[in-house]
Amino acid sequence: MDAKTGMDADRIRSFGDALYEALASRTTIAPLTEQAPGITIQDAYRIQQRMVARRLKATGETIVGKKIGVTSKAVQDLIHVTQPDFGQLTSGMAFEEGQEVPLSGLIQPKAEAEVAFVLKRDLQGPGVTATDVIAATDYVVPCFEIVDSRITDWKIRIQDTVADNASCGVYLLGGAKKRLTDLDLSLAGLVLERNGELFSTAAGAAVQGGPVNAVVWLANTLGALGLPFKAGEVILSGSQSSLIPAVKGEHLRSTVGGLGSCDIHFV
Repeated sequence: MDAKTGMDADRIRSFGDALYEALASRTTIAPLTEQAPGITIQDAYRIQQRMVARRLKATGETIVGKKIGVTSKAVQDLIHVTQPDFGQLTSGMAFEEGQEVPLSGLIQPKAEAEVAFVLKRDLQGPGVTATDVIAATDYVVPCFEIVDSRITDWKIRIQDTVADNASCGVYLLGGAKKRLTDLDLSLAGLVLERNGELFSTAAGAAVQGGPVNAVVWLANTLGALGLPFKAGEVILSGSQSSLIPAVKGEHLRSTVGGLGSCDIHFV
């Protein structure tokens, strides 16, 4: 039995391999919380590391950033947790505004509108403050994250989504860029449109009281694990919108007050 977790190393590898193979074959597996009811969040992060390592080795992709998930109280209440989680972004997940986003490689995708941070210098916790995040950020952009789950029917608890790399699918960065000193993201409203019609509205404060606070949390959480943010990395700060199914042929637009709009088209 591993001293740090309740799950032995062989089972960690087995679950990580199963999730990677589900990703590669576009299939799903039963929730890990059903297969191993005693699984801890620490176990789940080790499974995530195995899954991502398999992906990097198989594809030659590299880590380009991190994503923060489970940031809103509504989602936290749904899966009975009181803190966010994080996943790792790879180069193969990245799209830029103007590129069409194919759904063929995804299983059960859903779109989220949020704000992405791009760093100009390293950010190492613990002890990171909001002032540190603002100083280390080159710019922010509106973006879409397309989450996906290798867990059947999205039947997830916190351990399931953590193990499944925080349900990462792909993401698209908008072209509108601003410095954090030029706007207050906690007060900025977000409007999400679907095929030209209003779908939902939100405020930045819904994400941990503001997207900057979410990045502070992640920087300090990673710092405690000895993991820094690197200059040039992208940080997806957490969904401000309702989840919306990603459907071939549909078009979404997210507009963040004071920042600008981002458009995505699915093929």
